[in-house]
Amino acid sequence: MTDNTNSTLSPFHLAITVSNLQQAEAFYCGLMGFSKGRTDSRWIDLNFFGHQVTLHLVEEPGDAPATNPVDGDSVPARHFGVILPMPDWQLLADKLQAANCNFLIAPRIRFRGEVGEQATMFLLDPSGNALEFKSFADSSRIFAT
Repeated sequence: MTDNTNSTLSPFHLAITVSNLQQAEAFYCGLMGFSKGRTDSRWIDLNFFGHQVTLHLVEEPGDAPATNPVDGDSVPARHFGVILPMPDWQLLADKLQAANCNFLIAPRIRFRGEVGEQATMFLLDPSGNALEFKSFADSSRIFAT
């Protein structure tokens, strides 16, 4: 397999479980502003920044997510999100703060002054799925060691 960091990114597909489709739709389409694609009585496809995220209804919620310590925070080991340009990250952070969103980790800069310096924020959807939105002032540092 080749290193794809310099090629055009392909949209990814991610399926996650939710315990209530109506609450999930209100969160992802209402609060977050993602548009819906195909739907069924047990799933919804979302346009998640050009990627396909599918919400699948399950009756039994999963276990509480495990965490790892990262720069002083307890970061959910299982999470997903997107890396945004800094102005877009700030707009989303401002929007979520204005909506009195309950952050798992409030918007902040982590690894300040280090190679991996990044803006980050974590929140949970109504089913407990952890989402991270991050940004790098210098996008060439995304994979820097």
